[in-house]
Amino acid sequence: MSWVNLIEVHHSVSRDHGEQAADGTLEAIRDLVSEELPGIARMREVARLKAIHPIALADCFAAATAAAAGAQLLTGDPELIDRSARLPCEIVDCR
Repeated sequence: MSWVNLIEVHHSVSRDHGEQAADGTLEAIRDLVSEELPGIARMREVARLKAIHPIALADCFAAATAAAAGAQLLTGDPELIDRSARLPCEIVDCR
């Protein structure tokens, strides 16, 4: 999981439930995933995806990171689910 997406999770939980809940959620997630600080190659792939797909930048990080790992991308985000056939990784609808 990209650190960009971990930050996004922290922000969303903090906004909705407070910073203490966000810190706890981030710790729980970090026990379940491999964290990645994106390098230059990953950022170039993110830029390529952003140029051809009208989706959020953080969603591009999620898709590029999953594709590089050969992993499924678990999401409830309709933007990603609706474009699943055109993204470089398998999308799993968690709604």
